[in-house]
Amino acid sequence: MLVRVAWTLIAIHALEISVWALFFVWQRCLPDAESAFYFSGVTYTTLGYGDLVLPEPWRLLGPIEALTGILMCGLSAGVFFAVVNRAFTSQWQVRHRGADSSQAE
Repeated sequence: MLVRVAWTLIAIHALEISVWALFFVWQRCLPDAESAFYFSGVTYTTLGYGDLVLPEPWRLLGPIEALTGILMCGLSAGVFFAVVNRAFTSQWQVRHRGADSSQAE
């Protein structure tokens, strides 16, 4: 279950990176689609190599995408924690309900 959740979150992040990259391609901010996807991935993950930069009129979108990536990764960590917490809590409740009912007898 945890692997499925992790892959789902990764797929959602990849989709967000793709949306940013498609915008950069649409606005002709970068020379080609490969460059746009590379720049978007590096920026979204805040890796920030700096080997590709946006043209001056679009430069502010780089930090905005990076901030979006930070926030979405934090949200993903929260979702993952909630799933793990729910799984362990439900297992704990099942285990302790059985122990409580056997002690009551």
